[in-house]
Amino acid sequence: MKIYKVKNYEELSRKAANIIAAQVIMKPDCVLGLATGSSPIGTYDNLTAMYESGDLDFSQVTTVNLDEYKGLDASNDQSYRYFMNKHLFSRINIPMEHTYVPDGTVADSDEACAAYNETLHKAGPADLQLLGLGHDGHIGFNEPADHFADETHCVDLTEVTIQANKRFFASEADVPRQAYTMGVGTIMRAKTVLVIVSGEDKAEILNQVINGPVTPQVPASILQFHSNAIIVADEAALSKTDL
Repeated sequence: MKIYKVKNYEELSRKAANIIAAQVIMKPDCVLGLATGSSPIGTYDNLTAMYESGDLDFSQVTTVNLDEYKGLDASNDQSYRYFMNKHLFSRINIPMEHTYVPDGTVADSDEACAAYNETLHKAGPADLQLLGLGHDGHIGFNEPADHFADETHCVDLTEVTIQANKRFFASEADVPRQAYTMGVGTIMRAKTVLVIVSGEDKAEILNQVINGPVTPQVPASILQFHSNAIIVADEAALSKTDL
């Protein structure tokens, strides 16, 4: 793992955006794996600014998102398709038909997962996969489990994840209990994996990811085995490591 220690969230966002921008400049028709949640918002703001200044062109880029809540459609302001449209896609010159997110409206889990796996196979391995880090070590919605799932699957969200996400909904009861997520195997096949982590509340789990044993109970720990895993984390998030 290559670890960049930065001062704060603002610096983290700039650093992550610069890494992604370098990938787009180096390979204009690259495949970017993207993430949602609070962590990448600053990164997307920085990428948008680079596009607006004429420094980045997304017209040939293809994106594949990690996950989507089961049961939410694109018009729901808590769906991840809505999030991506709002925070990035509508602000840059990427063709919408080049952006892929699992379809949360498909009720049949096997059908939904098979369809997204086909999309991922056609796109090919991501040149760069952006990840956040859950409080329980999840990446995408790959929750702690007894094995590492390979491809897209339907997951039951853990109580830790439900509690972390309820702030985005009107009430805890409104938080979906299931999601479709890219598998750990698909994530690991990305040529570069970029993990962004901010805040003291992530310090303990980040220390486990970096220094602990590789175990499906801490899904992100598998990244210790990736040939080009990059972590960009602020001082608070790294406060329990020896870096």
